[in-house]
Amino acid sequence: MPHREITRLTLYGDSISGNCMKPKWTADLLGIPYDWVEVDILQGGTQTEDFLSLNPAGQVPLARWPDGRALPQSNAIMLYLAEEAGSDLVPSDTFRRAQMMSWLFWEQYSHETAIAVRRFQKHYLNTPDDQIDPQLMAKGRRALGVMELQLTYTDWIVGEAMTLADIALVAYTRVAHEGGFDLSEFPSVERWVSRTEAALNIPHAKEAA
Repeated sequence: MPHREITRLTLYGDSISGNCMKPKWTADLLGIPYDWVEVDILQGGTQTEDFLSLNPAGQVPLARWPDGRALPQSNAIMLYLAEEAGSDLVPSDTFRRAQMMSWLFWEQYSHETAIAVRRFQKHYLNTPDDQIDPQLMAKGRRALGVMELQLTYTDWIVGEAMTLADIALVAYTRVAHEGGFDLSEFPSVERWVSRTEAALNIPHAKEAA
């Protein structure tokens, strides 16, 4: 995929985090050069003095350029990389672009806050199911239901081509089973996950595990 020349950047992230994988996958897909710095969330890597000097919010992912510019937040980093590269991952049609943005906002507010949170508690903190807020399962299933309805009619989240919305949403959907969600109940979503993983040239989540 052709793109304008972009200065090599540094991406700070934790490989267990779907949010951190989003900008990495975007850079890989677009052929954007970067150095990856692994930051262990579980070991407090985002709370060290050195990291907080880069991002006072103490969060990954973080993109940083040689001139000192730094950009946090996964969807903001993806958007910047894709726009700077002139990529069709951002629709040229202004309404389609707005639709993509609406899904990016929805992903962070209604999807990630349930599916990613339950996955982290269950899979990484080993929290028993009866000690996890039951609303997380209900909210996550509602989010997957919204996606199922959309993907019943379109191959991609926004129409007929992959956009940043697909990259954003696949990050935690592909590992939703680690949070106790059964994707076989959402067949259109399950097919879309495989389609998106193939487009990004990443292994199927269950096979990788």
